[in-house]
Amino acid sequence: MLEFYQAYTDYRGVMGLTQELITQAAKDVTGGTKTKWGEQEIDWSPEGWQRMTMREAIIHFWPDAAGSKPQLADFSSHDAVKSLVSRFNATHSHMPYDSNEPLGKTIANLFEAVAEEHLMQPTIIYEFPTAISPLSKQKPDEPEWTERWEIFIGQMEISNGFSELNDPEDQRRRFEGQLRERARGDEEAHQMDEDYIRALSYGMPPAGGVGVGIDRLTMLLTNSQSIRDVILFPLLRPEKKHTTEGTEEH
Repeated sequence: MLEFYQAYTDYRGVMGLTQELITQAAKDVTGGTKTKWGEQEIDWSPEGWQRMTMREAIIHFWPDAAGSKPQLADFSSHDAVKSLVSRFNATHSHMPYDSNEPLGKTIANLFEAVAEEHLMQPTIIYEFPTAISPLSKQKPDEPEWTERWEIFIGQMEISNGFSELNDPEDQRRRFEGQLRERARGDEEAHQMDEDYIRALSYGMPPAGGVGVGIDRLTMLLTNSQSIRDVILFPLLRPEKKHTTEGTEEH
């Protein structure tokens, strides 16, 4: 994993920088801007990239069989999103729905069900729900959404970036919300991190942060369908130890 921060910028600044970095890496590795991914061809050039918000992606890829395309207003209430889930499930594989989970989490699950399989070419999806983005700054005009993006290529997420949340009090509230989700059974919810909150309390400038999955990027650039083929140092099972009596100890 490649991770970096850039001070005095935001998610849009690191969004453009990361796109340039990946495009240049593709040129340096392959000698061009087009590569094979299975039977597909990926265009890494600037012209091959597209950007859309998470809500726009759901609208854009909404299947005809599920009825008329959603409107932006359909993402503002639990009842409206529940109706979208019901319409989608009526014609496609069942998407789990929990009426007790945060609205933003349901919208993110709907995005995964509706749009992710279509993201073959380099695509930046931005504006993620606050409910699933505990480290990202909220949009000033829409606090239920954050200044966060992810890059998808070959139907895989390969990079994540956002405007870093640098308010320690807000960060504590976000972590507390994540703890409530863990109590509901969400094992992916973030743990409380007192050390991180303490560090923020000393002061952090406005910044954008990025993580790039080098293993997945290498898979795409080398047309390797298994991540096992590109991991430099794979995890191995621990060796069995033998006791003095000759029995195996695990």
